[in-house]
Amino acid sequence: MAKDDVVLITGASTGLGLALSHLLLAKTEYRLVLTAREKSLHRFEDAEIVASDRVMIAPLDVRGMQAREDVIAKVAERWGGVDVLINNAGIAYRSVVEHAHEEDRLAQLDINFRSPMELVRLVLPYMRHQRYGRIITVSSVGGMMAMPTMAIYSASKFAVEAATESLWYEVRPWKIRVSLIEPGFIHSGSFRNTRWTPDSSTSFSEDSDPYHEHYARMGPFIARMMGQSFATHERVAAKILKTMRRNDPPLRVLATIDAHAFSILRRILPRWMYHRALYYSLPGVLSWGPLRPGRK
Repeated sequence: MAKDDVVLITGASTGLGLALSHLLLAKTEYRLVLTAREKSLHRFEDAEIVASDRVMIAPLDVRGMQAREDVIAKVAERWGGVDVLINNAGIAYRSVVEHAHEEDRLAQLDINFRSPMELVRLVLPYMRHQRYGRIITVSSVGGMMAMPTMAIYSASKFAVEAATESLWYEVRPWKIRVSLIEPGFIHSGSFRNTRWTPDSSTSFSEDSDPYHEHYARMGPFIARMMGQSFATHERVAAKILKTMRRNDPPLRVLATIDAHAFSILRRILPRWMYHRALYYSLPGVLSWGPLRPGRK
């Protein structure tokens, strides 16, 4: 890690991004570019984070092509370029496959896959030129395994993991190191920010809907798992800092205990057994869906 590296963090005004911002602010060897959507910029001031000679606060809706290009241009003008890109911004939709339409899938993929890959594309020329760089993308356990009602979220994380794995090979000749951070459940209320598609929202509200039990059971289950987790945003932020500082960091960093547990299960169990075990561990799964016609 070079002295005074320029670190750009997306989604820096809340949750993990904010915890990482505070952590890096305490380390004088970094210059920070903290980004968030325009309407969220006030959160930096609320968190007592202000612009300075080593902190740039910039509006960035990662979905906007011009917005992405503008922020990279501003960094280049002030500090030359981005040495460390941390793709942290993301959203999650709660929806079974049948309730996700094309616009829902595209909205999910736009923020969790397409936008971080576009930012990677924009910072790579500078990193290649100086033969140095770090690209860290916050993924999820949802990028190694899929859960019911989170289909398109996992699809977006699987996609970003695949692209990042390819990137790991592609940019090593220029000493650019690429890593995925894979947290599991984090102790927070972020589950309240999960978005719904029109169809999934209707299904959750109507007891007679075929998928109602899927949503009614999975929502409280996820909330309970997050509430019981020992992992915090601060602990995951510390994992990201450690990854930044390693000379040759791993491609995948399991950031929580449950992420390690799921990874071990996937390795040691035959695939059919793994899926069956997870299926029967789902909350109230035997009450999901109607009986077949003629069955009692």
